[in-house]
Amino acid sequence: MRLGKPRRWNVREKLKADRGQVIIEFAGMVPIILVTLVVLWQLVLVGYTFILAGNSADEAARAAATAEWYESRQEAARTAAIEDLPKAWAGPAEVPYPESAGNLWKVKVHLKVPVLAPGLIDFPFTITGSAGAAQEG
Repeated sequence: MRLGKPRRWNVREKLKADRGQVIIEFAGMVPIILVTLVVLWQLVLVGYTFILAGNSADEAARAAATAEWYESRQEAARTAAIEDLPKAWAGPAEVPYPESAGNLWKVKVHLKVPVLAPGLIDFPFTITGSAGAAQEG
């Protein structure tokens, strides 16, 4: 029994034999790529909420410390806290009454973290930003 010569494949035949393999591999990786992108985007939203909460608390503390005697410090703090917030974060924002410790006014701002798209769904937990400012005058 004699075996024939081993068949030599040329480049064209080799490419035709592997046809469709790249598409199959890509289709298998698409869910992993999409999940990775969604997780990264959500982490960006969490980080941005931390930044917004801190800035909002700074503004509220400054407004509470500089409010005139006839103004409501709470109203001044709340207005300053939500003034620069994007609409999706400003709606559910909580600004409790500013606390006084001598000449220092402390404010905490609670913001909800949106899920994937701001303004649609929020996580059930909040991120708190706190700040203090010395009373002027």
